[in-house]
Amino acid sequence: MAESAVTFLVENLSSLLEKEANLLGGVRNEVVEVRDELDRIRAFLRDADASEDENEEIKVWVKQVREVAYDAEDILDEFLYRFGAHPRPGFYGYLIKMARTIKTLKARRRIASQLASIKTRVTTISGGHQRYAQIPGSSSSGSARNNTWYELRNDARLLEEAQLVGMEQPKQKLKGFLFDEASSLGVVAVVGMGGLGKTTLANQVYNDSVVNKHFQHHVWITVSQSFKPEELLKKIIYQLFDCIKQPLPQGAQSNDSHDLKKIIRDFLRDRSFLVVLDDVWEVQSWDALKHAFPEHNCKGSRLLLTTRSTDVASTSTREFRGDSYHLQPLSEDESWNLFCKKTFQGNPCPSHLETISRNILKRCEGLPLGIVAISGVLSSKDKNKTEEWNVVYRSLGAELEGNVKLQSVKRILSLGFNDLPYNLKSCFLYLSLFPEDSTFYSFYMVRMWIAEGFVQEMKGRTLEEVGESYFNELLNRSLVQLAEEHPDKDRSRFKIHDLVREIVLAKAEDQNFSAIFSAKNPRLPEKVRRLSMCTPLENLQGDYDFSRLRSLLFFPLEDDSASRFSMSAFFNGGLRLLKVLYCKNFPNLERFPEGITKLYNLRFLSLQGTQVTSVPPSIGKLRNLETLNLAGTHVEELPVEILKLRRLRHVIVSRSFLNDGRLDKYAGFKAPLGIEKLTSLQTLSLIKASPGGVDLIGSLGMLKQLRKLWIQELGAEHGAALCSSIQKLSCLRELLMETREEDEVLDLHNVSSPALQCLQRLYMQGCLKVLPNWVSELSSLVELELRWSKLEVDPLESLQALPNLALLKFQKAYGGEALCFKAGGFQMLEYLEFCSLGKLRQVTIEKGALPRLEELSFEDCKLLEQVPSGLELLTNLKKLWFVDMADELVIKNRDDYVASIFIGKNEDNAFDQYNGEWI
Repeated sequence: MAESAVTFLVENLSSLLEKEANLLGGVRNEVVEVRDELDRIRAFLRDADASEDENEEIKVWVKQVREVAYDAEDILDEFLYRFGAHPRPGFYGYLIKMARTIKTLKARRRIASQLASIKTRVTTISGGHQRYAQIPGSSSSGSARNNTWYELRNDARLLEEAQLVGMEQPKQKLKGFLFDEASSLGVVAVVGMGGLGKTTLANQVYNDSVVNKHFQHHVWITVSQSFKPEELLKKIIYQLFDCIKQPLPQGAQSNDSHDLKKIIRDFLRDRSFLVVLDDVWEVQSWDALKHAFPEHNCKGSRLLLTTRSTDVASTSTREFRGDSYHLQPLSEDESWNLFCKKTFQGNPCPSHLETISRNILKRCEGLPLGIVAISGVLSSKDKNKTEEWNVVYRSLGAELEGNVKLQSVKRILSLGFNDLPYNLKSCFLYLSLFPEDSTFYSFYMVRMWIAEGFVQEMKGRTLEEVGESYFNELLNRSLVQLAEEHPDKDRSRFKIHDLVREIVLAKAEDQNFSAIFSAKNPRLPEKVRRLSMCTPLENLQGDYDFSRLRSLLFFPLEDDSASRFSMSAFFNGGLRLLKVLYCKNFPNLERFPEGITKLYNLRFLSLQGTQVTSVPPSIGKLRNLETLNLAGTHVEELPVEILKLRRLRHVIVSRSFLNDGRLDKYAGFKAPLGIEKLTSLQTLSLIKASPGGVDLIGSLGMLKQLRKLWIQELGAEHGAALCSSIQKLSCLRELLMETREEDEVLDLHNVSSPALQCLQRLYMQGCLKVLPNWVSELSSLVELELRWSKLEVDPLESLQALPNLALLKFQKAYGGEALCFKAGGFQMLEYLEFCSLGKLRQVTIEKGALPRLEELSFEDCKLLEQVPSGLELLTNLKKLWFVDMADELVIKNRDDYVASIFIGKNEDNAFDQYNGEWI
């Protein structure tokens, strides 16, 4: 992690030298010297970072490097805070500039002195790497870690089948992949996070008697993070020739990987074989080994991979025809079964321990490694003393750090973090600021990373696009998990496993990266840089200096705590370096805190879900602000001073309420005239078309960077200006257009479809009569929602060929009696909803249509009296909803449908709250 801190600082110093040369003045030389010395240290840090847990002296040295990097970052940010403000124009601005120059001479000299001190410290620390290289055992620490790791993997292969839980179904699934009829070489990749039991499952399959008889030759190779291809190729050769009791061929000891691969290929060309490549971390590892296996082998041979990386799984199965198997956590019943088997030696759980046992088990989230390890801890506890068990539950993080029986869990789960490149480590640590069981959107997290400066600029890509690639890499490495899947992947929610979070929390606190203040943790580190407040500040024990804070997040978790939270204690001039302020769902926050407008360095501000009613003109002082999130507040208008914030990238202002008690409705804000001056805007949501009218709508076309645009209160008079603007927005990904009234006709036909080829989400709420032709040409469209459209012609024929459409909703959108899904149409659609189609009587689904559909919903379609014809053809359908339908609705031949069927009423007239039953 010291590598991350140093690299982050070196890059910021380089950027400062390049972009703010005039600003640096007399301290430029000091900045250059500090940067260059830290750059020299950086070369030694990756190995040192990886070794610090194994060697106390290295750990001390790494901590010194990290702390000096943090201190230098503080000085840099303090410098920008004092000298980076934009001067006012004109004579008055000149006088202010002169006064500031005189006033800040002392401050500049003080900062120069601080940088000189930093340089001295860095020079002293730099000499430490010479001593570090001489530390006994430092060179062998990697070997020691590898030996421990290999022991853990070998132990996983020694488990008896009777000891395992939840393996039978995955085992049969894998055997099905291995035994399929294809004769060509195929790959089966088992993918999932560390500790799920991938190695154990692969071993169960590998040692299965039926599998052994099916293949002539069997090889098991553990690949690992740091491997030498030549050594693994030699092991494969040894196992192959040992199996047939023949001496090794000539060249088997060669260090030429090409020669070794040729030996293996020649041996396997006309034989059936199963080769297990266990723990493949990177695509490069797969690339280094794949050519050893004859791809034209026609004996039905198979390669079985285990990996944490979805990239490895998808690449290998694509190149060698195959399947990926995503290993899932144990179910609640399977987890309980395994827990009792290990904790109580197969006996039932004592009744007085069941509640606390289930609470502890919940923290494992179905992870077999975690369940087995924690069971080992609990099995030695006194079963008559419930308090001992409560202590384990309350202090699980400390147990992971200090309990020898849990070291295997810590090591396995830490491997993924330790393997991250430096630029992803800070991003991943940042996730730990969110409370246990929190879920989050990827785009929201990316905006916070950008505000912190974790995301690096890349030519030809926006910071948001680079940040999304960071997030996807964490997901690919199974460090982030999918929590709530959505057909539109950008609207899925994610989480980190609770045990992983505990380990990351410990790392974050140990490295002074961040801290959580809660009822369980009422003390803070001396130099806290990022703070998550989960309980009111009044509970804080001791006095703390918050002047180093970069991020401050508030989470009112307790029932009565929200009303007692206060931000005022932080706004006493002590947050001048703050970049991120996150305050969500505070019912007692009714006024915009004036202290916020003094936070010159603030990049990200979220007051979402608070009772704030207005924004003061002084917000114009926040010249560095990039994200302003006031969703779910009572703000109806932004002051004209917002136009001074030229770095704004995301503006989200709305008030939500229920429309007719059923559908979410949002009230937007009045945007000031001149909004087009904010040329960096990527998100603008939700603006009202009035009072700016046609002029406002016409000016939106100047916001060339817009990715998301939501507009409401549109009228017929806005049609031409709206069409003119949106066809200029070639970067647009999401567009919502809503009319003032349900019956107001909006003419949207004059749009050139090539201009919107990046559009992924389209929401049209208003009377259209006829679907615009350009909609059927949106090849990137993933989600389409039509409300109040009153279309007179079946729209399905126009939409059926959209290649990426995954979600489609109609509400009062079609006035006809019949809809037909033609054969071959809607190949990617996963979710389909019909609501309030008052004349609809018949829906037909032809064979070959909707092959991926998982969920189908009908609501308030009173004239539909029978299920869609052809419904039985939808073999992937999981859920079928009938809400507020006619009493005469007939569901014939229930057993013909794969899906679970819900029949109910929306009697309480509440959004998504139905009374009914599944059949």
